[in-house]
Amino acid sequence: MEIGRMPYHWPKDTDFALLELDVLDRDCPFCGRMMHICDHRYRHLHTLEGPVEMVCKLNHCPDTSCPGHAKTKSPEVEITIALPKMAIGWDVFCWIGHRRYSRHWSITQIESELWDDYGIKISADSIGRYVQRYQVMLAARQEDPKVLRRQYKSVDEIILSIDGLQPEKGHETLYVVRELTQKRVWFGEALISGTADEVLPLIVKAKKWAESLNKKVALWLSDRQDAFVTGIAAEFPDVPHRYCDNHFLRDVAKPVLEADSHAKVQMRKKVRGLRKIEQAVRKRQRVEAEAVAANDAEPTKAAAVPEGSPAAPAVEVNPVGAVVLDYCAAVRGILNDDQGGPLHPPGLRMAEALNEVCESIQRNLDEKKGGSQRSNSTVWQAVSTEVSTKFGPNKRRSEATSKTSRKSRRHSIPLAGTARIARSSSSN
Repeated sequence: MEIGRMPYHWPKDTDFALLELDVLDRDCPFCGRMMHICDHRYRHLHTLEGPVEMVCKLNHCPDTSCPGHAKTKSPEVEITIALPKMAIGWDVFCWIGHRRYSRHWSITQIESELWDDYGIKISADSIGRYVQRYQVMLAARQEDPKVLRRQYKSVDEIILSIDGLQPEKGHETLYVVRELTQKRVWFGEALISGTADEVLPLIVKAKKWAESLNKKVALWLSDRQDAFVTGIAAEFPDVPHRYCDNHFLRDVAKPVLEADSHAKVQMRKKVRGLRKIEQAVRKRQRVEAEAVAANDAEPTKAAAVPEGSPAAPAVEVNPVGAVVLDYCAAVRGILNDDQGGPLHPPGLRMAEALNEVCESIQRNLDEKKGGSQRSNSTVWQAVSTEVSTKFGPNKRRSEATSKTSRKSRRHSIPLAGTARIARSSSSN
């Protein structure tokens, strides 16, 4: 069970592996007499190897006059297998934390993967609580002075940087201080505003950390936010403060990014209807699933068929729907991809990815020999992408591009192409 939560309900037919633990040092810490077993504690745990029933033998001093008689001692090995009052072992706990923070899996993905690969059924709420505890432990280790001194033992100078990360508009900005020579995040704090008074304590804390490590700060890196400039100048007057290369290139290439953003808007306007396609596919899958269930629910009717007569054909679920849903998920991910910088414009990458999706769909249609393309038109619409790139102003404009060129004539940089959905309809 978990702290402050309802106990975990195990199925009655669960096959547990038995693990008995006893106290290693059975000498009473008060009088030195040998302690006796006074009680047992039973715990059921999920491990990557399977369910485990852990029996912990509790010991206390047999002398009623000894203070050790009123205190029970638990096996020392228990804490190395699982945290107190948790229904999972350390292996599952670390597995969840690694997938969440190293591979950036979602809670739903972790939940399904645990069930599919290990048969571990844990609710999304419980996984969320485990993730929070893992985050607290990870943060405590990151700020452990002993670990920091050991890592920076061979470093003569350090380079610090500070930047603000805003997950979504309207949310608090997370300001993070990093050390670049060892590529280590020192600490971070969510601030309501980015004023100098709010940011200065973070810079002061970074100064204290550098002094505790007895390391010289050779350089500071940040953007040109006023709070960073004034705060670093006040606490590190003799340390150079440089402009971050990424922010510098982004400002220099601002016209390129504006044009790239305009191209992304145009592509998103053309690629529409994903939600309707998904709804149609899921509706068709439900109908097919109900047909399969109805077919399986008539065993008596099948038993009444005379011997030698042809049996009724089984209803099979069409796997095409799953493929269509995968394509929709891929296209949605492409449209929501805003990562990149001035050297890798996301709009250009979006156009290339959409073109690859179109080519993949076309290959599937071409390889479907003997079938009709109209059969899948109720759940999918053929997607085609036209990618056009223009380099500088061109006096010879074709009729197909003149309209787009007039709308973006003020830009003299390459524009990513736009995606177009060609809708087709047919009746079955």
